[in-house]
Amino acid sequence: MSILSGKNILLGITAGIAAYKTASLTRLFIKAGANVKIVMTPASKDFITPLTLSTLSKNPVYSSFTNEEDDNAMWNNHVELGLWADLLIIAPATANSLSKMANGTCDNLMMATYLSAKCPVYFAPAMDLDMHKHPSTLKSFEILNDFGNVMIPATSGELASGLHGEGRMAEPEAIVAFIEQHILDQLPLRGKKVLLTAGPTHEAIDPVRFIGNHSSGKMGFEIAKASAALGAEVILISGPTHESVNNSAIKLINVVSAQEMYDAAHRYFNDVDIAILSAAVADYRPKKVASQKLKKDDSSLSLELERTQDILKSLGAIKKHQYLVGFALETMNELANAKSKLASKNLNMIVLNSLNDTGAGFGGSTNKVTFITNSGQELSHALKSKAAVAQDLMQFILKQTHA
Repeated sequence: MSILSGKNILLGITAGIAAYKTASLTRLFIKAGANVKIVMTPASKDFITPLTLSTLSKNPVYSSFTNEEDDNAMWNNHVELGLWADLLIIAPATANSLSKMANGTCDNLMMATYLSAKCPVYFAPAMDLDMHKHPSTLKSFEILNDFGNVMIPATSGELASGLHGEGRMAEPEAIVAFIEQHILDQLPLRGKKVLLTAGPTHEAIDPVRFIGNHSSGKMGFEIAKASAALGAEVILISGPTHESVNNSAIKLINVVSAQEMYDAAHRYFNDVDIAILSAAVADYRPKKVASQKLKKDDSSLSLELERTQDILKSLGAIKKHQYLVGFALETMNELANAKSKLASKNLNMIVLNSLNDTGAGFGGSTNKVTFITNSGQELSHALKSKAAVAQDLMQFILKQTHA
């Protein structure tokens, strides 16, 4: 899955012959899973039609502040467009538009939108070779770079003038690849590995019955998604769950029993930077597992249980550089019990949630948690979606680890 999936991309098109390539560029952004809106300079419509681009983007294309054919039309809000965008990509960026961007000249909707945007801005220059190396153009590049805008370098090749040289806009595939790589390189967990456990474990009684719990695995899967969004390579070890992931940065390892989860966690632990164990691992398992389905011959059934291995404690005993996080689901003496686990299992941090809190715990889409660190920090959160809790958790860990 592309890092652009789910992003709101605003494509700004200026009046250069390379504008014809924006049809392909729009399709590539859509294929990557992005939402695309397009704002054009009035003159750029001489090179590609708004109808083509609106059909490909499945959104209206904007080129003026108002619809001049409708006296009652609402104005096109450049501020709203700028705030909507997660990324603004100006391609092609002509020498004329680059000069306007550098000097704050606001004479059309696209320029007003650029000046209103709060998101990262990328621009792909496109012009003839003499214009590309002119001192005024080079000055525009320098100013825009100082503004924090990111240039997608032009390439050398055949130009519209018939000459051959630098100034050709990067190809659509190269533009998308450049943006994806640039975003990845800026992510705080780029090059880091995160180990996660999620879901319940099922401890077999016989071939059809097991001891388990009501964990859905949703919290762990949301943490995996949040970790991957920050650039991490994620190893997600999950017990039986209906949750799924569709992200190439997340390696999903399906297990069933506590022993299988223990083995998998120890297999990967030495190579990770952060380990977050959110799984609801069964504390006990049947000492003997029947090879055949047990029959209802008696009015009662007695099972002899034995303790499963404590995965979190075992990792705490061998951790070196890893930042180790556990979860504590409590029903009484919540804070005291969580702090006890934090110390006894040699954790860096524990996430406490209580079944006494409405909306927290197993099965639901929300959670209410408190972060507790081994340095004595405590941070309580209001009831939130598990996705929001996952983001809060990863941001908190980033601050703790200075990643």
